[in-house]
Parts: sequence; structure tokens; C-alpha cells
Amino acid sequence: MTEHVNLSVIGKVDSPYKEKFAIPRQPGLVTAAKGQLRLTGSANHADAVRGLAQFSHLWLLFIFHGTQAQGWQPLVRPPRLGGNKKLGVFATRSTFRPSPIGMSVVKLDDIELRPCADQHSQVILHISELDLLDGTPVVDIKPYVPYADMITTAKAGFAQKPPLQTLNVLYSHKAQLTLTRMQADYPQLQTLITEVLSQDPRPAYKQQKLDDKRYGMRLYDVNISFQLTDMATVTVLAIEQENRQ
Repeated sequence: MTEHVNLSVIGKVDSPYKEKFAIPRQPGLVTAAKGQLRLTGSANHADAVRGLAQFSHLWLLFIFHGTQAQGWQPLVRPPRLGGNKKLGVFATRSTFRPSPIGMSVVKLDDIELRPCADQHSQVILHISELDLLDGTPVVDIKPYVPYADMITTAKAGFAQKPPLQTLNVLYSHKAQLTLTRMQADYPQLQTLITEVLSQDPRPAYKQQKLDDKRYGMRLYDVNISFQLTDMATVTVLAIEQENRQ
């Protein structure tokens, strides 16, 4: 039995999530999150995606490149349990794993064959509802098949139900003015911010606690600062676009 297996990267993800903080903890929770999967190498061939447009959703198998170097431990603290209870790593979907492989269901919106200078087109899968860090390397794509993949009687332990979206999201006057100015370039930015913040992206041990710290997150090339107003409300304080070269 071999102890190591070499995997080929078949593509990389362009995602609005430029850092690990604020990425939703599961796919499908933030519907406004849209991205692209650009196939690379020998996988970048139109024949490789022939028939894929028949499927509405895909399984992406990928590498946790943002946490890979930090290693793993047999016991982890799932955020859904408030970060206080330890479970075995294989009883969770922790990003810190012996083999840093993740799996995620994404919605397939379109398949683009973009003309290139060479003989092959660039294959781009337009995807949404993703929970992937920008630059995530993908090692395989499989169609989502409802009759086999959706088991309605399955038991899911501590994650039987989706997390509650308990936070209302408000915008300061300054933030709202910025959103209006950026509407043409980022028509879904406000929806994306609202959906992300409604999930309460703060560390698990701070959730369900009043916290007056000012937080920041980065979506696309935009920095967003926010603060908990009360236990049920978060306010977006400022939105600043990074300088483009």
C-alpha cells in the first residue's frame, strides 16, 4: 500500500473571498458569492466538459492551500459547537486535515470557452454559492447527482440543521454612499456583504456575545469594516476599494 498519492491540479478558483476570514463555513449559505473555475494544463480542453452543462451543481474536490502549512491535530473544535468542545478531526469538516483535501458543492451557472492565441480555448466554469478561498487549487470535478448524493434520511450529528442567520445587517450613511458609487462595477456587492455578515463570521468563541471590536474583511478588492451594534445587529461602518494599479 502506497503512503503517498500524487494529485494533479486541474484548475484554480477565482473567488470574491480574498482571505480565510468571513468565508462561509459551508457552500450554499451565501447565494450571492460568484466565482470562476479556470481549467489548466491538459484538463483545459473543451472535450473534458462535454455534457457537463446538463448538471446544475458540481462537486469540487480541492486542496486547502490556505491552511495546509499549519498541519493538523487529531482533535479539533468545531465552530458550530462554539469552539468549546473537541471532536475527532474525521467527525468534522475542519480545514486542518492529514490530507488537506476539501469537497464543496457549487452551482454551475455557465461554461465559457474563451478564445486563446493557441489552438485550445480557455475553459471557464462560472460558479456560484461557493465557499472557496481565491486561488484554491481544484483536483477534480464531479457532477452532483441528486438521487445518489441527497440522502434525506441521513443523520448529521451536531450539524443536522443549517446555522441560523440571526444577525440583521445595517449600513452606515458613509458605507451606503460607497455602495451606490460602486454599483456599476459590483452590482451584487451589498447582497454579498449582507449574506456573509448575517452568518456572523466572528470567531466561534465570540458568537452569542456582545462584542464592540471593529472587524474587517476583504471581498474582491474591497475592504469592509463592521461592528456588532447589539446581539442581533451588525453595522457596516465603511467600505473602501483598494487602489488599482
